[in-house]
Amino acid sequence: MGVCFRDERLLDMALCHRSHTAETGAASNERLEFLGDAVLGLVVSRWLYRRLDGRPEGDLARAKSVVVSEESLAQIARQIAVDRYLLLGRGEDRSGGRGKNALLADALEALIGACFLDSGLDAAGRFVERAFAQEIDNVIAGRHRQDYKTLLQELCQKRFRAFPKYRVNDRRGPDHDRVFSIDVVVAGRPYGPAEGKSKKQAEQRVARIAYSELAGGEGLAGGDEGGGSTTAESPAAD
Repeated sequence: MGVCFRDERLLDMALCHRSHTAETGAASNERLEFLGDAVLGLVVSRWLYRRLDGRPEGDLARAKSVVVSEESLAQIARQIAVDRYLLLGRGEDRSGGRGKNALLADALEALIGACFLDSGLDAAGRFVERAFAQEIDNVIAGRHRQDYKTLLQELCQKRFRAFPKYRVNDRRGPDHDRVFSIDVVVAGRPYGPAEGKSKKQAEQRVARIAYSELAGGEGLAGGDEGGGSTTAESPAAD
């Protein structure tokens, strides 16, 4: 990470998933995740504002949505070995929790929150800028995965003057291995459903389905929408 914590308890807390809390009583990382999400948003927004000088607000918002997406966070978490040090409950660990994008993204946000509390905004900002430098460069150069939720929302506002509405149709499985089934309603018409290991993943997948139909396949060259491959005709299997 390149960060030296003065209070190592914050580091331990940032890596503690709620499944470990349930077994040990240790404080989970959820409060730090909440804080880190805000710090990350501020630092990335400031960085993009400087790097994309003169670009309109819409461009900045789209770039930010990619940089702070679950897929980007999970990828960076793996690069700095967060998966190796996560504190998980036995069941979560056995079910592959160390490989789950949602857990890794949350832990990275918690680490950012812990860094902020331990050393202040400047130190947290330097950590974010080091860790996210390549992702920022990819976004600015257009070498990134498409954010289909943002693309669908922009298309809906332009064409229908309305927002897409996401609906959870089903959720099944234990907390450590939950599967969500979600559809999206655009101008009164439902699209999907699609499935994912998190709501964010399922929403991205069903947004891709709707966007590809409404836009006639436009925008599909950007690669997978994050968290595993799927197609419009065949949402992720259970």
